[in-house]
Amino acid sequence: MSIELITFLMLAILIGVIMLGFPIGFSMAGVATFFGIAFIGPQVSNLFMLRMYYYLSDYTLIAIPLFIFLGVVIEKSGIATRLYDAMYAILGGLRGGLAMATIVASTIFAAATGVVGATVTTMGIIALPAMLKYKYDKALATGAICAGGALGILIPPSIMILVYAPTANVSVGAMLIGCFLPGFILSALYLLYTAYQCYMHPEKGPAIELENRVTIDVKMKMLLTSVLPVCVLILAVLGTIFFGLAAPTEAAAFGAFCSVVLAACYKKLTWQVIKDASIATTKVSAMVYMVVIGSSFFTSVFMRLGCGDFVDEMVMGLPLGRWGALILMWIIIVIMGCFLDWIGIVMIVVPIFSPIVVKLGFDPIWFALMNMVVLQTSFLTPPFAYTIFYLKGVAPPEVTLKDIYRGVVPFILLMLVAVVIFAIFPDILMWPVRMAGLAG
Repeated sequence: MSIELITFLMLAILIGVIMLGFPIGFSMAGVATFFGIAFIGPQVSNLFMLRMYYYLSDYTLIAIPLFIFLGVVIEKSGIATRLYDAMYAILGGLRGGLAMATIVASTIFAAATGVVGATVTTMGIIALPAMLKYKYDKALATGAICAGGALGILIPPSIMILVYAPTANVSVGAMLIGCFLPGFILSALYLLYTAYQCYMHPEKGPAIELENRVTIDVKMKMLLTSVLPVCVLILAVLGTIFFGLAAPTEAAAFGAFCSVVLAACYKKLTWQVIKDASIATTKVSAMVYMVVIGSSFFTSVFMRLGCGDFVDEMVMGLPLGRWGALILMWIIIVIMGCFLDWIGIVMIVVPIFSPIVVKLGFDPIWFALMNMVVLQTSFLTPPFAYTIFYLKGVAPPEVTLKDIYRGVVPFILLMLVAVVIFAIFPDILMWPVRMAGLAG
């Protein structure tokens, strides 16, 4: 059987099995086992054992359960609710203020947790009813929640970074530092869009009534007691990496410890919170590890059979030029995002695309950071979009899927605008990495 046919069959069967609803980790491991035994032989099991040992002993991946625990503690202890209440009080008096408060709170929450589901669910429960109460446009309200929540996969600490970096063989520290600025630029674009929409169309986001607004003193108190501590937590994690005081895993452990201390300071640290956080961390971490191990089986067989070299030669042979080939890769990622979740996309395309990008002469860290921005679309592009289903699950009955679909479209376009900006001005992404001494 030719390499061309094997490549097509492996990718087609894998995508088909995933589309049928089988778990991604088991799907990738199953396809790898079938093709491995068929074309390599029973000794492929030795290769699988080596790959499993490598990932289970990877020191960097220990940060995954630590960051998940950090995020779940903040969610379960009610710190996220306090954060939104503070932003509600500070920005609610502006047109579109509640939507902007949602985006700001989601951004800060994302930078403290890195868990998209927690952010979208929390904001859907506490922010969406408030916006509906004040007659906000449903599309604008739901779009702000979904887009703000998706920032959790970009702004560190991010589970995607911890999975992507080892897969692409780039520095985890460089990714953690490099993703911070584009995440906040995207948040600023969302805020500008929301402010513009509500300025031009006041009925889409009316300000709250004068009698419901709080005084400056109360705003400052809420800022100091609810917003500042979370920001300090963020700086505690990223600052230790930026200044070279700790590796990502140590920073994750320190962040998890700080989240427990913060919950205790708010008198929200109970055995139930610890229990819920531990169980949630175990479940999510097991899922991530299963996908990582299964995908490593698939990638090992795919590369061992020479399929990676075939894809490499095919892309390099296209008459598109280096930028045309790069844009084609991003188009493939966006299309895959309509049907697969981010972890499946990362584990399928990153091992294939990363070597090609180096041959095209692009910086692998810059390409990785760009992909992090592009991969956010997978959380918003129908029909398979986690944020949409998270939000629909907690939204009131009057909010339909059509409302949410309409709401996410402008924010998807803003993501693509950001991709263009970062492509034209690559130093926006690389400057923090160089400042931290992690470039190259």
